Amino acid sequence: MRDPRQTGYTPVLIPGVTPVETFTVQTRSVACDGGGGQLGHPQVWLRIVDRQVTCPYCSSTYVLAEGAGDDGGH
Repeated sequence: MRDPRQTGYTPVLIPGVTPVETFTVQTRSVACDGGGGQLGHPQVWLRIVDRQVTCPYCSSTYVLAEGAGDDGGH
């Protein structure tokens, strides 16, 4: 059964349970593998549509730096 606190693609952060890691990036496309080499997760490419995106595997949050991300939609 699906956890009611987890909806859609972006995980719902649970205080005290979900690790909070935030990275500031310069591009709208970011790759996340969870870090830690083999202890991470499969590499996924995430697209920042507005200001940030959260990895569905490890809950790392990628925030677009101020003034960055004008990559012409690519």
